Amino acid sequence: MSTVKAKTNPVSAHSGELNRQNFSHRVAIVVGVVTAVGLALIFVYYLADVLLIAFAGLLLAIFLRGLTNYFSHLTGIPAGWSLAIVGVALLVLVGGGGWLLAPDLTSQLAQLSMSLPESIEQLRQRLQQYSWSEQFLSELPSMQNALFSRLDILSRATGLVSRTLGLLTNLALILFIGIYVAVNPTLYKEGLLKLIPADKRPRAREVLHDVGHTLERWLIGRSLSMLVIGVLTTIGLQLIGLPLALTLGLLAAILSFIPYIGPILSVIPPALLAFSESSAAVIYVGLLYLAIQLFESYLLTPLIQKRAVNLPPALTITWQVALSVLVGFTGLVLATPLVATIFVLVKRLYIEDVLHDR
Repeated sequence: MSTVKAKTNPVSAHSGELNRQNFSHRVAIVVGVVTAVGLALIFVYYLADVLLIAFAGLLLAIFLRGLTNYFSHLTGIPAGWSLAIVGVALLVLVGGGGWLLAPDLTSQLAQLSMSLPESIEQLRQRLQQYSWSEQFLSELPSMQNALFSRLDILSRATGLVSRTLGLLTNLALILFIGIYVAVNPTLYKEGLLKLIPADKRPRAREVLHDVGHTLERWLIGRSLSMLVIGVLTTIGLQLIGLPLALTLGLLAAILSFIPYIGPILSVIPPALLAFSESSAAVIYVGLLYLAIQLFESYLLTPLIQKRAVNLPPALTITWQVALSVLVGFTGLVLATPLVATIFVLVKRLYIEDVLHDR
């Protein structure tokens, strides 16, 4: 009985070894990419506040450079001197406006802080007349309990001081970052490009220019829109006869920086104050804010920002809610310019470079 010995094919064995090596290589690549993405997400999560402050500083720098370039193009003055002139003009404008409006604004803010709790309590008492609101109101504490239960005066004052110091610190950081980047933007731009392979730098430079141009147009347009909304709101509330028109107009201008959600938030304080006056005043306030928002949404913004990025409303609102939940109020404020940046990056780097589509 003869035995037949199987012979191993060296080509097949070598091919199997190559397949195992390729599989191991692909697994290592996948594990490395997943690990890198996970570490990046952890990094972003724990440093989200710092990154948002840096992004706000960059927005300020882009705003300053946009005004500087326009002023330099208009007058022929070099960019360095133009930046100094623009900075002094903004400082005089903000400081002078604050000095002129500070007395009225301070007294109105103090009056608003006292009037809002009273208006909310009046609204609560009026809603108690309806049967459908009894269960809802029974689960809510009264204004006195909401203001003073579990919190003594010292702890409330300490928390207010802490939040104020934190806000001032963040504003100072944003100001310094914005000024330093605006003075020498090429230094930071070229430093970022050094991290990219040499053959990809021309495209990266083009994309960075598109992002900066988009944010510049968005910021200038949003600033003009805020100014118009603030002026119209103040004049309209004065014509209605509602008190604290200056403070409420300033609040409407600031909150209009947050598209879609900001205007909804801005109408709540005047509506509460109008409720304490009369039902007709509430209707007048609602019609006023509706007319201003229609004017801003369908006429003013398209005219000002017709060359800026056109963001889908659903995407913008979703991004605002997501960042407000993850980061807080800072995320809500900066959500729109962030999604505008991501919008441009996706169009340039993915749709055009990867999909080769327009």
